[in-house]
Amino acid sequence: MLSVLIVEDDPMVAEINKKFVDTVSGFQVVGIASNGEVALQLIKSLNPHLVILDIYMPKIDGLKLLRRIRKDELDVDIILVTAAKDVPSIEEAFKWGVIDYLVKPFELHRFKAALEDYKARKSSFIQKEEVNQEDIDKLIFGKKDVLNPTYDKGIQEKTMEKIRNYMLKETIPKSAQEVAEALGLTRVTVRRYLEYLTELGETEVEVLYGTVGRPQHLYIYKK
Repeated sequence: MLSVLIVEDDPMVAEINKKFVDTVSGFQVVGIASNGEVALQLIKSLNPHLVILDIYMPKIDGLKLLRRIRKDELDVDIILVTAAKDVPSIEEAFKWGVIDYLVKPFELHRFKAALEDYKARKSSFIQKEEVNQEDIDKLIFGKKDVLNPTYDKGIQEKTMEKIRNYMLKETIPKSAQEVAEALGLTRVTVRRYLEYLTELGETEVEVLYGTVGRPQHLYIYKK
């Protein structure tokens, strides 16, 4: 199991990131830090494999924390998840050894791709004492197809992510009508996407039978 520390000053975003991590097998969130100072302490005490790091934070921002981690030679990998998309920030992040850089708002499949690639890399290094060029090329290029997933006919990626992101934030089951009203979509459309998410194993459905009328389907994102 790969341990993950989330460093994010917005509690809601931190919780969403945690739920995203929980959707990928082989990872476990061991801590959440709201600023760079706390993050540095947790990295030293928890020794996580991976840190999911924001740049814009109080006390010590993400780039300063990244430099501190490398200068202190702490053995941890970094994925930046941030709204910062200026070239100097991106260049500095890679200069200090981040393994991936996701710009907010990102889509779930891109987040999953970053974690799956990282897991594959760690697994390959653990299983082998030496790797050849083919192994290295596979680690770098072999997962690129997951960045462009294909959905069933009639399922649009943007609508899928809109509904998925809404469901991730909800803590109680929602009907298709409730989701439709919240997102400005039709109930029929939302029902189709929620059923598809259920087929993918991302949501669960609870069927409530009343005394009259059709049964009500309530959906909740798996925790």
